[in-house]
Amino acid sequence: MLQLEFKRNAADAVARLRHLYRRQAPDRIFATFQLPHPALDEFARTHGDGTCGDPDPVARVAFWERWLTARAGVEDDSIPAAYLSEMDQGLYGGMLGGDVRFMAHPDSGWISSMVAPLLQDWSEFDNLRIDRSAPWFQRYLTQLDAFAAAAAGRFGVSHFILIDSLNFVFELVGATNTYVSLLEQPELVRRAIDFAFTLNVLVQDTFFERVGLLDGGTASNMVQWIDGRIVSESVDPFHMTSVDYFETWGREPVERIFAHYDGGVLHIHGNGRHLLEAVSSLRGLQAIYLGDDRGFPEAFDVLGHLQTRTGNVPLVVSTGWDRFADALRRRTLPGGVLYQVAGARSADDVNRLMESVRAYRASGERQHVGMQPPNGC
Repeated sequence: MLQLEFKRNAADAVARLRHLYRRQAPDRIFATFQLPHPALDEFARTHGDGTCGDPDPVARVAFWERWLTARAGVEDDSIPAAYLSEMDQGLYGGMLGGDVRFMAHPDSGWISSMVAPLLQDWSEFDNLRIDRSAPWFQRYLTQLDAFAAAAAGRFGVSHFILIDSLNFVFELVGATNTYVSLLEQPELVRRAIDFAFTLNVLVQDTFFERVGLLDGGTASNMVQWIDGRIVSESVDPFHMTSVDYFETWGREPVERIFAHYDGGVLHIHGNGRHLLEAVSSLRGLQAIYLGDDRGFPEAFDVLGHLQTRTGNVPLVVSTGWDRFADALRRRTLPGGVLYQVAGARSADDVNRLMESVRAYRASGERQHVGMQPPNGC
């Protein structure tokens, strides 16, 4: 039975999540709740918003310890996990000698990384080498070991995003040149995608070797916890293409890396919802996180319509406390969904509401929020 210092009901939460992601709970709902915490205020004071310097792994561990320990008594469906945001994009390009830059995000306490395009043009592609002795790979090992040691018996360490397929080509030559290259130099793009697979497997295999599994599963910033070695995929470049482009360029790389592990989860932004039917049929897909973006209906508002397009794939959506509590009271929440709820006031409020969440069953046919979607969903 899983026991975590920073999660009083860890075993119960994992048991519930296991039912969700095994697609055994189509009539049940699941929920996590965001609470205010002074760690975010302190982060905002010390880092500001925007570009920042090279983050100290010790300081990052300390931030996550302060943030997660305060949630020990919150009996929702969350699993406490630190996210290696410093490694999310910059690591991959950094391992190849790229110029890594950092940005602070006071709303989440993250320090994200990115890299300027590595190549001036495709003539430099054959010079790329994967080198385990590279400073950024060694830094990665140091950070993994520091987080794994701090987390042992207390919290999880979340998997982090893949930068494969066209996401990796973006890092090589930039977004615009990537789309142009699909038309003008498709063979080079295919070679880059194969290179990216090898690089991403090294990064993710190393993660699982150093961090290990949590009660037989993977801690996840996207879906909380899920059985097996699960990777976190992004199809963001295809949000700005047709479904046909995804089928030609996106499906095979995703299914290939999902097959290397025990499957994967992915996120879809508002401007990528035209891909829902396609991504829902990916072999190895375990769940989809539905993001909200300006200019598009919130996923919560059109959830019923979105579920008709995703079938029985477990979904993760965000909403606010008042709207969630009202829909819960009216029994209009679709099942088979993990709701990420913002605006909770206290752990006591959350724990009382969770009694209703655990007891909830969607009756008969799925009860849908927002069955008639506005344009753009």
